[in-house]
Amino acid sequence: MYGENMALTVNLGTPYEAIIENLIRKGYAGTQAEAIRHALAFYERYIEEEEVRLVNKGIEDAMARIESGQAKTSSLEEVRKRQARKRCP
Repeated sequence: MYGENMALTVNLGTPYEAIIENLIRKGYAGTQAEAIRHALAFYERYIEEEEVRLVNKGIEDAMARIESGQAKTSSLEEVRKRQARKRCP
């Protein structure tokens, strides 16, 4: 799909059409298609940043649980020993 031209007819509705026309009037975009491309690129970056934020929050929460003693940790050696015991009957 990337690299191909995709022709779409989209009915955005009055509020969104007004936003696009305002962006064109202010010079941020030259055409409606350009304004939509900018919006999609911005949204993609936003989603990627939100994903990173959520992963970081999960890491922070996990670290807080570890530091408070609510979560048990094991050394790599302890994990290897447990795995070896599971393999040997």
